[in-house]
Amino acid sequence: MENREDRAVELFTSGYNCAQSVFAAYADLFGMDFETALKLSCPMGGGMGRMREVCGAVSSMALLSGLKDGNTDPQNEEAKKAAYEQVRTMAAAFLEEHGTILCRELLGIDKMEESAAPSVRTPEYYASRPCVKIIRSAARIIAAYL
Repeated sequence: MENREDRAVELFTSGYNCAQSVFAAYADLFGMDFETALKLSCPMGGGMGRMREVCGAVSSMALLSGLKDGNTDPQNEEAKKAAYEQVRTMAAAFLEEHGTILCRELLGIDKMEESAAPSVRTPEYYASRPCVKIIRSAARIIAAYL
């Protein structure tokens, strides 16, 4: 089986955002095609639309856990609770490694970006950000759950 941590990093370094990179590295396990995976996860990048809120890689862990064990019955409170607990467990593992799940704190910035336009991807961009490490971490955490 392909190393999905490496695949997630490869996707990121080829230009996909953090959320797309983690989500698309695993979506095929649930019968989802690559293009649909990219479309679904795209808006979560940059801490949701580059607002620098919850890290897109963390959001993708939650989405993937939903594909695996998400609840479809609005009356099943135990299933909802189990789904929420799994997200909290994964977020806690991420928090243990990185100290936060917030994009802006991971990047060391104070607030939402002024522009929704993504940063130009250059070698300097990749060298200046912790995103590769973060994506690898999220891909490893979700793999342990899946």
